[in-house]
Amino acid sequence: MVYVYLIIGFLILIKGGSLFVDGAASLARNLRVSLLVIGLTVVAFGTSAPEAVVSIIAASNNHSDIAFGNVIGSNLINISLIIGIAAFIAPIKVNKQAIVKEIPLALVGAIVLLIMISDVSLFNRTSNSISRVDGLILFGIFLVFLIYIINIGVKNKDSINEEESVIKMMTLKKSIILTILGLSLIIFGGELVLRNSIVIAENLGMSETLVGLTIVAMGTSLPELVTAITAAIKKQSEIAFGNVIGSNIFNTFFVVGISGIISPIQVEVSLIPDLIFMILLSLFLLVFAITQFKTITSKEGMSLIAIYLIYLTFLIFR
Repeated sequence: MVYVYLIIGFLILIKGGSLFVDGAASLARNLRVSLLVIGLTVVAFGTSAPEAVVSIIAASNNHSDIAFGNVIGSNLINISLIIGIAAFIAPIKVNKQAIVKEIPLALVGAIVLLIMISDVSLFNRTSNSISRVDGLILFGIFLVFLIYIINIGVKNKDSINEEESVIKMMTLKKSIILTILGLSLIIFGGELVLRNSIVIAENLGMSETLVGLTIVAMGTSLPELVTAITAAIKKQSEIAFGNVIGSNIFNTFFVVGISGIISPIQVEVSLIPDLIFMILLSLFLLVFAITQFKTITSKEGMSLIAIYLIYLTFLIFR
């Protein structure tokens, strides 16, 4: 039954994220917030909410291995498997802003995390961890990024056509209720996923780190996967690309930052190769984005999928 409860938890997470996005987006429109800001904040948070809630709950309950492993695993799935599938279905056109700002920021985030968890080798400490100070630094960077995208939204507010909105408009009361309901489902689903993931780890003799990198990461990345496939089928793969990169930035700076502030995250040495792999994948993605007329081709998408499958095989047998 533990696997059934885990699947139910993931389904509740996904449904909660969907309700939260609909409610919060409608609430933002009722409050006259620009569509661009909604897309960069509300929608990005909605698809990353499962990772955020599971990691924060895990950190609060002293399961830091799952908290950190979930973020690393989700980011790896995002930039390899999900972008790979989207590019395989339809080549992804990458805009200049993503090449100049968003992908480099995601890459810098991975490098910063690697430095922060290298306490033993760099600072001769007894263990590697994300301290509360590290968490505050990461969260501070996230706030700067948030201010930046809100500023973009303000500058572009006049160019947004109200009639072009695809947001489901609801009354203010209904928007608030839906937002609260969605957030409640996300929290409940997150608790269910975490509790049963720990049981599975114990039953199979797996480390919590491995469970976080694989089972939990795959489950919490489902919203991004669904978004990517849907956008690719509609020949709008660039939407999926922006959402995935935004999700990685959100996971790295907000999720790890908040988790670290709540409770210092002890990081196993075995996670360092995974983080280095994430840096290399981010570099590959940047190269793919720059070449081929700023397009990630179907062949490049297939190579990203293959790389992830090889990595997954390595994870299982290491």
